[in-house]
This record gives sequence, C-alpha cells and structure tokens, in this order.
Amino acid sequence: MDIFSQGVSSGTASQVTIAALLLTGLVYIFLVSSSSSPASLLHPNAAYSYSSCKQKSLRKQVGAAPAADELDMALRAAATVNQTVIIAMVNRAYVDPGERPDDSNRTMLDLFLESFWLGEDTRGLLDHVLVVAVDQTAYEMCRFRRLNCYRMETQGVDFGGEKLYMAEQFIKMMWARTLFLTNVLKRGYSFIFTDTDVMWLRNPFTRLSKNESEDLQISTDHFNGNPWSEANDINTGFYFVRTNNRTISLLETWYSMKDNSTGMKEQDVLLHLMRGGIFSRLGLGVRFLDTLYFSGFCQDSRDFAAVTTVHANCCRSINAKVHDLSAVLRDWKRYRFDSSSNRTGGDIRWYAWSPHHGCVNSWRRNL
Repeated sequence: MDIFSQGVSSGTASQVTIAALLLTGLVYIFLVSSSSSPASLLHPNAAYSYSSCKQKSLRKQVGAAPAADELDMALRAAATVNQTVIIAMVNRAYVDPGERPDDSNRTMLDLFLESFWLGEDTRGLLDHVLVVAVDQTAYEMCRFRRLNCYRMETQGVDFGGEKLYMAEQFIKMMWARTLFLTNVLKRGYSFIFTDTDVMWLRNPFTRLSKNESEDLQISTDHFNGNPWSEANDINTGFYFVRTNNRTISLLETWYSMKDNSTGMKEQDVLLHLMRGGIFSRLGLGVRFLDTLYFSGFCQDSRDFAAVTTVHANCCRSINAKVHDLSAVLRDWKRYRFDSSSNRTGGDIRWYAWSPHHGCVNSWRRNL
C-alpha cells in the first residue's frame, strides 16, 4: 500500500472514531435528560424557588388536603425549624381603613404588626406569621405589607365586611377558621393561632410550656389560678396546639358540632365539649394560660414586667378595639421608655392600663 492509500485509511478510521464518540455523547445526553424533570433543567433551584418569593398568589379551597399544594408551600415558608407556624386570620374590615368610621387610618392589622415592632424579642417572629386572608382585599393588603400570605376561599360566603360579635356571619367565619386549622394540623404543623386583636408585647414561646405531653395551651377570659382546671373560661383568640392524633381528633370533633350548635360560636361549643369531658376521653394534656401573662380586657394583667400578650376580648366592635388597643400600645411604650431610662427607680408597681372605655361602651351601642 502506498503512502496516499495509508493516509486515506487512517483518515477514514479517525472519522469513524470521532463519529462513534459523538454518537455516545448524544446517547448519554438523552439518557440524562430523560431522567431529569424539565423544571430541574430550566432552574437548578426550582424546588426551593418559593422561599425566595413569598408573594406568590396562593389560593386553595378550604377543606381540601392534597399531598402538596399552595397551602403546603405557604406553611413551609412561614414555619420554624420544628414545624410550628403562627397563624392569624383577617378580612377586609381588619385591614382596610376605609371600613372604619373615623379618620385615624389605623387598622387592626396595623396595630397587630406594630405590637411585634414594639414588643420584646418579637420582631423576628413576624417571619413565622402566616396571615390567612378570607377575601381578596385582605389578601392584597397582606401582600402589600410583604408578609407571608395565604388566600382562603369558602364558596357561597362573603367574609369581607365587619362581622359583629355573635352575628350569623361572625359565627360562620369562626367555623371556617376551625376547619382550616384542622387542615393545618393534618399536614403535620403545630401552630399558635392568634386573633389580630392580640398585641404581642413579649415572645410568648418563652412563657408557653415546652412539655410535649401538653397538647393544647389555651388563653382564658378569667383565670381561676389553676392551670389544669377545666373550670377556667377559655378563649380561642390565642392558643397553641401540637400536631398529633389527639389534637386532630379534638378539632375534628369540634368542627363536627357545627350544625348542631345553632346560636353558639365555636368557642362556646369547645367550652361545652370540655365541660363534657372530651379532653380526658381523648387523653389530651391541656394547660390554661394565666392572664398575668396572657391577658385581655376581660381580666387585665397586673404586672407590666410579666405581661406577654393583651387581647381585646370582652369587646364587641372593631372601632372600639382599635381605640382601646391604641391605648394599650401607648401604655406599653411609656412603660418601656421609663424602664429603659430608669425613670421609676426600678419601681414599676404603679403602672396600670388605661381604662377600656371604647370596649365597655361597645356593648351599649355600635362603636
């Protein structure tokens, strides 16, 4: 074979080799592509993209519980490392200053958020608050404030305007809340539920029991001195629930009473169940919270150095609550200023809350 023939043969062999390598590479790319999801190829961090975009539109019908959906993403974004979420529920009347008859432009949500700013060791807790909006205006106002937001929809019910205490729509909204919270427990999350008329003046986790045998820790309108006594008057405006089979059974039983409790709000039904012995039948460990720490307008905390939350309970209307809670925050700011500057010489026993005139009068007329 001459030199020219050898060159052609070696060239052909080289081309065959290159072609074989190219073919092998194409087969490898095809196999890798087939085993990867399109989302992972387009965005290497697609599985975690929600955590950097909390304002994604979140919508889910109440009661539905698929394996993974928008509610799961919202809960995951707000949860602590031990799967605990702080849940607050709002409607238009609680977020829109146009709903109120005066010109202060302060809403219940404004006061709620301000309490986290003014409280001791509370600012960081806002990252773990999930605001559940029951109408579109409330949802948009939540997003505007860049909070963790979830839009809860209930077909055939308008939860937008103010729901006066014990009015029919008020009672329906409370039952919708109970169903939603049952759903949260079933998804494996413990939670603090808090009304937005609760001012967070200190971090409540430091006052709540860490004993995992205590399944439910619930606030009281009037505390009788015994944290284990079922004679306490419970209030469902603030409570902590650990997720487990016992608490899921409790909330399922509680919600099942909805259609057999005409004229009763969900808090009254839970009180009735408690007095009927449901806690012991389910093996629940329940602690009733002392109003010295978890106080309200029904029974004020006597100690500014100990108070953790203040609830505008024993009050009928939003306008009255905004008026009296504004006074609570003024009292708290004065106490914090005087304490930090030692203006009292260390003696804070003389501090007292401003009278709750708005809420007292709200029972006499619609304020």
